[in-house]
Amino acid sequence: MTDPPEAAPSGLLVAPELLVATVAATGEAVFANDAWTAVFGGDGLWARLSEEDRRFAADYAAEAATGSLVAHQVFLVEREERPEPLPVLLHFLPVRLPESGGRCPVLVAGEVLQEPATWAAEQTRRRRMEMLGQMAMGIAHDFNNLLTAILGHAELLRTTLSSLPEEAQQQLRTLERAAGDGAALVRKIQQFIRHDRQERFEPVDAAALIDEVVTLTRPYWYNEPRRQGITLHLDTDLRPVPLIQGAPTELREVLVNLILNAVQAMPAGGTLTLRTRPDPVRGCIVEVQDTGMGMTETIRARIFEPLFTTKGERGTGMGLAVSHGIVQEHGGVIEVESRPGRGSLFRLVFPPAAPAREAAPAPDAPATKRRPARILVVDDEPMVRSVTARLLRLKGHTVEEADRGSEALIRLATDDAFDLLVTDLSMPGMSGRELAVLVRDRHPHLPILLVTGDTDAEAGTAEVDGVVKKPFKLDTLEEAIQQLIGRDR
Repeated sequence: MTDPPEAAPSGLLVAPELLVATVAATGEAVFANDAWTAVFGGDGLWARLSEEDRRFAADYAAEAATGSLVAHQVFLVEREERPEPLPVLLHFLPVRLPESGGRCPVLVAGEVLQEPATWAAEQTRRRRMEMLGQMAMGIAHDFNNLLTAILGHAELLRTTLSSLPEEAQQQLRTLERAAGDGAALVRKIQQFIRHDRQERFEPVDAAALIDEVVTLTRPYWYNEPRRQGITLHLDTDLRPVPLIQGAPTELREVLVNLILNAVQAMPAGGTLTLRTRPDPVRGCIVEVQDTGMGMTETIRARIFEPLFTTKGERGTGMGLAVSHGIVQEHGGVIEVESRPGRGSLFRLVFPPAAPAREAAPAPDAPATKRRPARILVVDDEPMVRSVTARLLRLKGHTVEEADRGSEALIRLATDDAFDLLVTDLSMPGMSGRELAVLVRDRHPHLPILLVTGDTDAEAGTAEVDGVVKKPFKLDTLEEAIQQLIGRDR
């Protein structure tokens, strides 16, 4: 390879030779030109890449083999003569041939880049963030399964133990609400990673929302302080306020975070005050006040900065930053008043929701006659599969279980009396979508209901008849089932 030219004004240098290699549809290297060998070496296409970059290269080649173009991917090639890795820009181009069938060979072409001093470190950070995002999506999937089990068992308790005292019933309702809020927060993480935005807002009563949050956070401001011998008083002054347009789960997240921060600011006890009041000019005012340690002006000026925390290892520095972003998404502002030793006041100001238009009364929908069904439930998580089956049996359904797609196919091949297939989406070996494709081909008249915790669950679901998000309430699942078994395909 010839030496790269002198730096261009942009600080980017491009090597004159085009790096070219071809990869078989099965992933094996077929050819590499001299320029490629000079950069990557002759012992395999990816030998001089880090283990992480080799995984990315293999994934991109596999994606291109399915017919997708993967362009503008940067890799860092380790070179003995250089203290820093050599950046290379590559494009993975599928070569569609008439005889290639479902997969095709891949042409990999690219060029060597010469970067500013900080460029390699930025690329490493970008790759790490990408890997972190993939890990977060996996954790979100597992967390949704746990929440599904929690919510399902709470419903089982409430249904089978109807004679529980009212206090126990209230605790179960709080548990169900907390599980639902947890699922909504997981969806927010998934949306953030996928760069989605919250789109569905509804009218929210801030005073009623605070009532819910008070119950939800009672262990933090009442039980735990008293266990530690600390006296913490709660005062509420919840006046009627204009409705605000927003997402209840996200607003609850803000209030919970402010209440927990206030409790932590009063390690020796004190008074937590929650207020709502209307403002004829500004709209709805919500205040969270404590009599704790307070803040200096320097700290107060930085509390909404991401990663800034005064809690040491106990804090992430993200709670107030996220809360600030949520309030801004709702068109509101957060104001803070604080002095050392005099406590802190967080004031949330939201514009009132636009008056709702009076809709014409909808005609009464004909009542759907509920009927029991014979259902095959497929899920690789025993805890989720078991609670789903138990909930459906409460509705009178006959339920059989399978722990993988291959077992479901065997059941369906030997027993054609099922009325419905309920399958998880993310399963090892065979996903719910892959199972649906095979079932639709072999059993075209069997309705298929997909159950998933993914935010993009509706994407690519042409082979299924319905989608239910995890964690689900039994009534939601039952409604979807009745719609599917009550119609003709």
